[in-house]
Amino acid sequence: MNISEILSITFLGNTVEDYCWFLGMILLGFIFLKYLSKIFSNLLFKIIKRYSEGIDSKKFFELLHKPLAWLIMLIIIYTAGDHINYPEAWDLAPKGEFGIRMVIHRVYQAFLIGSVTWILMKVIEFIGLVMMKKAEKTESKTDDQFISFGVEALKIVTVIFTLFFAMGTIFNVNIGSLIAGLGIGGLALALAAKESLENLLGSFTIFFDKPFVVGDFVKVGDVSGVVEKVGFRSTRIRTLEKSYLTVPNKKMIDAELDNMTLRTFRRGRYTIGVTYNTSIEQIKAIVADIQQFIDQHPHTNQDGKVKFTEFGDSSLNILVQYYVDTMDWGVFLDVQQDINYKIMDIVKQHGSDFAFPSRTIYMEKGE
Repeated sequence: MNISEILSITFLGNTVEDYCWFLGMILLGFIFLKYLSKIFSNLLFKIIKRYSEGIDSKKFFELLHKPLAWLIMLIIIYTAGDHINYPEAWDLAPKGEFGIRMVIHRVYQAFLIGSVTWILMKVIEFIGLVMMKKAEKTESKTDDQFISFGVEALKIVTVIFTLFFAMGTIFNVNIGSLIAGLGIGGLALALAAKESLENLLGSFTIFFDKPFVVGDFVKVGDVSGVVEKVGFRSTRIRTLEKSYLTVPNKKMIDAELDNMTLRTFRRGRYTIGVTYNTSIEQIKAIVADIQQFIDQHPHTNQDGKVKFTEFGDSSLNILVQYYVDTMDWGVFLDVQQDINYKIMDIVKQHGSDFAFPSRTIYMEKGE
């Protein structure tokens, strides 16, 4: 038996040659899948290259590699499937009637629409990256927030459009009647999605009222950190512990929010205690010298206060309060340390010392 006779053998309504074509095309597709997806991504990148300043083709390929691979593989499977026929003995219903043919065809359509949507989502992400690169050149943080907000809005619109398109194409749903029906069921939908709608309205409030922008250091309740992203449902905050916290937008507008970035100064406030054997003249000199040093420090303003405030259990207490003209935590710590060193020096220079918790017991000698 020669090769042509072997290829002519029929099995389940198809020749061996048909099966070879089917398997061969799928095998070649898997082998050259990455190469083909790279070719198509490069072609797409050439179309938008002039608008993608600062982003190279490698990043574009990283975003589109998987969705393009899915789309190419689906096309290859569809093309390869043309060489395979269902056995006549199975007497399957046509694609227009319910049966195996219809189910397979509609599943294929769903995967095809899903892969195209996936590609569109990645293209939107890429556009967002390009816009963010341009926004980084400006001093304002508002455009960064707008881009992040706009990217998520486009993604949501794309998903909604895809769902309507899929229902109309795959399940032959009348989209017009469906949209009209949503008006009747809108109230029930709103009640079911109450939390999501509140967070969505919160995102609009944040965007238009601007209590903070991306990059601000905020405190909301017990949460403190830098705002990294404002989305449709939530705000992402990088805390001081470097954890990535997600806070619902509803909480961001309902709770008391302290935008620490908008503060002009950081405050230092504490009490130092000197020993009780310190004289009035020494106390006055210590207070005056500390006040003078704080007033003349290059990183403080003139609102600093140094006062002898109270008689403690084991010390004479002096309140030290000052404002450092920086929002940088590291700079503030450096200034605070500088002031603390000087306070120690001043106390020692005037012959006094720092007190620590102690008790003096007086014992009377009996007769």
